[in-house]
Amino acid sequence: MTELRNCIRSIRDWPEEGIVFRDITTLLKDADALQQAVQDLSAPFAERDIDQVVGAEARGFILGAAVACEIGAGFVPVRKPGKLPAETIQETYELEYGTDTLTMHKDAIEPGTKVLMLDDLLATGGTMAACCRMVEELGGDIVACRFLIELSFLNGREKLADYEVTSIIDYKSEDEG
Repeated sequence: MTELRNCIRSIRDWPEEGIVFRDITTLLKDADALQQAVQDLSAPFAERDIDQVVGAEARGFILGAAVACEIGAGFVPVRKPGKLPAETIQETYELEYGTDTLTMHKDAIEPGTKVLMLDDLLATGGTMAACCRMVEELGGDIVACRFLIELSFLNGREKLADYEVTSIIDYKSEDEG
């Protein structure tokens, strides 16, 4: 079994000084690690009758679509404004310095749809919380929020307290390698 933590590259001072960026491109290019990550992300949900997996751009697309295939569900992309061609809903959320906005097609989720929310990284929880609000606005039933990596020292779970939240790899501090 591949030790997934060892397949993640840590890049100091990117995108700004003091940040350690957890780069999954090194995991994605390793076929065995990618397969292991998809299996690990999928396993708890294989028998939970998930209808749709929702993933935010960009790395949430990569892992989310693969997990959807693995568990026999559809995939719904969440994008920045102006990137989806049909009618959308949008959600604006707070960042450390300012705000950002995400969009989803209005017809992506039907009322009662069982949804697995998936992304590569849980940091402050803002992106996933915004995605969850859109799914619920459309009447979806969020089964869980699943992440490859969690930066638990940033307390992102607090914004997702109403949901089942799980991750595979947990960094308990910025300096942890």
